[in-house]
Amino acid sequence: MRRRHCVEKPFSIGFQKFGRFVGRNPWWFFISPLVISTVLGSGFYFLADREANNIEDQFTPVNGPAKLERKFVEENFPLNNSVYSNQRLYTMGEYASFIAVSRDPNIFTDGAIKEILSLDKKVREIILWRGHEQLTFEGLCARKSNKCIPNRILDIMNHYGSNIDQTELTFPFFRFGFTTIFLGYSVGGVNVSSKVIKSAKAIRLFYSLKEGNRTITDLWLNEFLKVFPSNQSLKFIKVSHSTSLSRQVEFEANTRDVIPLFSITYVIAIIFSIVSCLRFDCVRNKVWVATFGVISAGLAVLSAFGMMLHIGVPFVMTVANSPFLILGIGVDDMFILISCWQHTNVHSRVEDRLSETYKEAAISITITTLTDVLAFYIGLMTPFRSVQSFCLYTSTAILFCFIYSVTFFGAFLVLNGRRENGNKHWLTCKEVPEDCPAGRSKSYDLCCVGGAYDRHTGAEEVQPMNNFFKKYYGPFLVKPWTKVCVIVLYSIYLTISIYGCFQIQEGIDLRNLAADDSYVNRYYDDEKAYFYEYGPNIMVIIKGEIAYWEEKNMLDFESCIEDFKNLSFIEKDIFTSWWKSYKYYGQHTSLNLSAENVFKKNLGTFLRFYSDFKQDVNFTNNSIHASRFFIQTVNITTALDEMNMLNNLRDTARRCPVPLLVYHPVFIYHDQYAVIVSNTVQNISVTTAVMLLISLLLIPNPLCSLWVTFSIASVIVGVTGFMALWDVNLDTISMIILVVCIGFSVDFSAHISYAFVSNKKPTANEKAVEALFHLGYPILQGALSTILGVIVLSASKNYIFRTFFKIMFLVIFFGLFHGITFIPVFLTFFDFCSGSSGKINSQDKKVPEDQAMAYYQSNNAQEKMMDQDKQIYDNHTFLPDNHPFCQGDSCPSVWTLKVNTLQTQGGQVCMPSTGPMFTIDGQTYEVQMYSVSSDPVTVSQNQNHGSGEQNCVTGNGQPLEINDPVINCHDSAGPVL
Repeated sequence: MRRRHCVEKPFSIGFQKFGRFVGRNPWWFFISPLVISTVLGSGFYFLADREANNIEDQFTPVNGPAKLERKFVEENFPLNNSVYSNQRLYTMGEYASFIAVSRDPNIFTDGAIKEILSLDKKVREIILWRGHEQLTFEGLCARKSNKCIPNRILDIMNHYGSNIDQTELTFPFFRFGFTTIFLGYSVGGVNVSSKVIKSAKAIRLFYSLKEGNRTITDLWLNEFLKVFPSNQSLKFIKVSHSTSLSRQVEFEANTRDVIPLFSITYVIAIIFSIVSCLRFDCVRNKVWVATFGVISAGLAVLSAFGMMLHIGVPFVMTVANSPFLILGIGVDDMFILISCWQHTNVHSRVEDRLSETYKEAAISITITTLTDVLAFYIGLMTPFRSVQSFCLYTSTAILFCFIYSVTFFGAFLVLNGRRENGNKHWLTCKEVPEDCPAGRSKSYDLCCVGGAYDRHTGAEEVQPMNNFFKKYYGPFLVKPWTKVCVIVLYSIYLTISIYGCFQIQEGIDLRNLAADDSYVNRYYDDEKAYFYEYGPNIMVIIKGEIAYWEEKNMLDFESCIEDFKNLSFIEKDIFTSWWKSYKYYGQHTSLNLSAENVFKKNLGTFLRFYSDFKQDVNFTNNSIHASRFFIQTVNITTALDEMNMLNNLRDTARRCPVPLLVYHPVFIYHDQYAVIVSNTVQNISVTTAVMLLISLLLIPNPLCSLWVTFSIASVIVGVTGFMALWDVNLDTISMIILVVCIGFSVDFSAHISYAFVSNKKPTANEKAVEALFHLGYPILQGALSTILGVIVLSASKNYIFRTFFKIMFLVIFFGLFHGITFIPVFLTFFDFCSGSSGKINSQDKKVPEDQAMAYYQSNNAQEKMMDQDKQIYDNHTFLPDNHPFCQGDSCPSVWTLKVNTLQTQGGQVCMPSTGPMFTIDGQTYEVQMYSVSSDPVTVSQNQNHGSGEQNCVTGNGQPLEINDPVINCHDSAGPVL
């Protein structure tokens, strides 16, 4: 039973009418998109103003907990530039730094020290002018006690000079004069024995600048980068350097990397589209069609991006990936439309051809467009602005891509169709002969003769690749042993994918935001190699007013401190606390700090003596509103370490009876770990549910809609698992592309599923072969064009673009395999997807055609009676009839009969008689007749070739009889009569 769907049918009819309208007015629909794109494209004038590449703003959660914690710190512990303390900053600060790595096993040699001191001198002597104002490090440096913050390791090196290698430097603390110096951040790659440094590989120096005047400090930092010579000029050390600006500057520089890649991509896309649509027929050649299909995708990007820029939507670096994606989607739709166009009758009017093209392609390209657009709009729910911008730009571009495909590209199909109707050359537009004149060479036939088409169907000749899917790949795929192999292959794929899902790492490594060859990455590599032992110094903040003088509160507080110290990544011996120092102060001065008035009265005096601690207590109006202490982390080297550190610190703070929060400026970036998985799962779940709803509405079978949803889930699992095995983390970049994954997996599976359920072959295997015949090649073209579109990104020096390539490659590769291998095979196991039984026995196959026609007429009489004859006439080319039927009698309907062979049996000749073929409900039948005897015969069609059985073919319920002598002749190519 043929299934009619309340959404599918009117949708197809609506597109059919729209296609006819476009076909009658092609120039309007061809020129209008060009004008619209020109107008909207003017929005690129505002591109520089719309760029929003602030890393914190774009790659961290909008309302992340650390941002709220930073606000609390900023309000309660304002910075004091006169008493600078790096660990008390609520931002990453303004600084420059370099790491000197010894070429020898030990950096504490006379030659290495001299080169380090020389570089330090050059940095401190940097002078630049801002108008008439001279800018020097002494004038810009962060200060404490009215002196620039020193690099204490340089004081030690200057003090001991060439004897430093003989000095017992203890690590990580070294007693120097009356002060204790922490060397954990300054000396790296140490070899320690009994806390004494035996050798060290690296030294790191910091140059901290005053906060609050970014314009001036940025000038000095840029000048700092010019100080460092190439490593070849340094004999004893190698140097890597960075500044607080470097990561941001290098990230913004990535735009220079993508522009040439984008240009190369479009050239590749055009070349591939032309080659895949190329025909050795100078009339039917689709060179210009393929070219304008790619141009249509380019116009969609121009219009969408221009409109977003006019509106004022921020343009983030991640959006630069979108044109590569849009190109793949646009070219995919183009191949589907071209495929449907080539199945229409070349003798029909071009508006009718476009009408039929839209009718057949409407559901497929609409499903893919809706799913892609909704997937990206759902992506707007994520708390990352970079993802939001990408989704907004991309979804709008997909809508424009769809609109331009059915207007601009459809109009060009009509204009190209008019050229073909005039049998004009694709390049010269001059009319050429359909048949090669006698005496002409093969090269002339190839270049100057064209207009070939299938004489039986009236459609363009089938592409060789389509025949490959029908004659070879499709039948091979539906063999029982092939199905078993496909199931085994799928099981292996699913096993590896699930394993990979458990190996995935979360979070973006900020070093990946710079290009691979950036000087910043060399600094990060040295930092990770030699200074991994001591991580960030964490603030633990007591919120609100509590009674610090009460013993119970202090016992709870000290218990919480012990809980923090017991964490595996916390160094127990490095702990900074104003309360601990104040308690010692009270003991030495015989103060009873358990009394509220004594505690408060002496606190101000204590804080004046210890200026660092003054920044740790918000003591105003004789009340302590907040205070903080510090704990030291160790061995935080991987993203997993960072995630565990953040989660454990926050969990420990929540369990404490005293209200606590933990903070460090780097937590702003670590907050992605708290939301990345939950948001990814949320987006995928919601998007998949929406995809299922769309599939149920537009694919006329609920079970096959579930297969589409199954395909989505399967591809997502595969992409997630294999991207983990390909060293791609789950971060804001990969989250975006996993949303893309849903849309593209729908593209492939929806095309095949819809083609499967909508064709009228009697068995599931035949349905699968027919679906592959019609859409296998367009899907393959779309997949290859998308991979070619993004493959240039694999050569990018930037992590963002390389990650985009890796995941898009996995999406397309696995989506293609599902579309042309897994899904067709799985659908054959459920033949009821077609609404019929799938297991057709021999009797079912031998039902007389008069019953089939009667059934067809009874179910379609109202909608088919008016245009049945016209449809048969329009869709078929009638061959000459050597034995005309109905001479002197009226025929009940128009029939198409054909005989291909001449047979001999028992010395008698079977005379072939040819006539037009006929079509019933979209199924073309070949009927063979042989005549030698004088007995009347009823012409029949039999699906079971060579069975010897006869089936009656009727027109309007009447048997078709021919009073010619006939005998029964066996022909394995057709039915036996």
